[in-house]
Amino acid sequence: MNVVLRDRRFTVGLGLVTLIAGLAIAAPLVTTGDPNAPGDIVATRFLGPLARDVHGSLHPLGTDRFGRDVWTRLVYGARISLSVGMLSVLLSVAVGVAIGGLSGWWRGWAGVLLLGATDFVLALPRVVLLLLLAALWQPSALLVVLLLGATGWMPVARLVHGEVRALAVRPFVEGARSLGVRPLRVLWRHVLPNALTPVIVAAALGVGNAILLEAGLSYLGLGVQPPTPSWGNMIASGRDTLVNAPWVAAAPGVMLVLVVVGCTLLGDAVRDVLSRQSAVSRQGH
Repeated sequence: MNVVLRDRRFTVGLGLVTLIAGLAIAAPLVTTGDPNAPGDIVATRFLGPLARDVHGSLHPLGTDRFGRDVWTRLVYGARISLSVGMLSVLLSVAVGVAIGGLSGWWRGWAGVLLLGATDFVLALPRVVLLLLLAALWQPSALLVVLLLGATGWMPVARLVHGEVRALAVRPFVEGARSLGVRPLRVLWRHVLPNALTPVIVAAALGVGNAILLEAGLSYLGLGVQPPTPSWGNMIASGRDTLVNAPWVAAAPGVMLVLVVVGCTLLGDAVRDVLSRQSAVSRQGH
């Protein structure tokens, strides 16, 4: 753990993600007002950053076309975007670990069938599949979570499959089998816990990717629906005002970039530290 903390990429990435997640959690404390309720459209429409409206209220990041405070919508939208990203990654990790573990553990037709299904789904273009599935049902945050989770488990399954195949021939697994432990219990208690190292890295990198995909779906109108704020539909609402009110789209765009950069730095730092530790362990043996 100390090695990870000494990596500057880890501290910067953790700081960015923690700061933005903290703002999302503390949204009622760092802003006032309803993020969905329109203001006085005539008096408060497209106020610039740090402007005050006729009632004397300060708008740190300005207002949008409906007179809604951009800062308020930004921090409440962070709740939606971060939740969708994290929940979809948890779902994809759960499905990927289950399918990857079973396909690597079973050597017969069942393992081949699971691995073949993984490769088939992995060959499908994810963005096109997401657009197709999102167009078939009523868009919502729950649907986005399910779609991202259902289309993102394949790389995790591939990683777990390789780790399980390598661990299945290790002495501690043979020892557990010789003691009469049931095969699935050996897999659950002894193999999978030792196969999760690459999954942690994939999950850290996958959160940023999932948030980007959610923003893309919301931008196209297939994700979280207005007036509920998410960074994607906030960017979409400001796409035609980039000349006269660029802050409407720029604020969620900057936040999106910061989260993705933070998640990427975290994943890269953890991956490099775990790779070095694995190399040292192999040299020791």
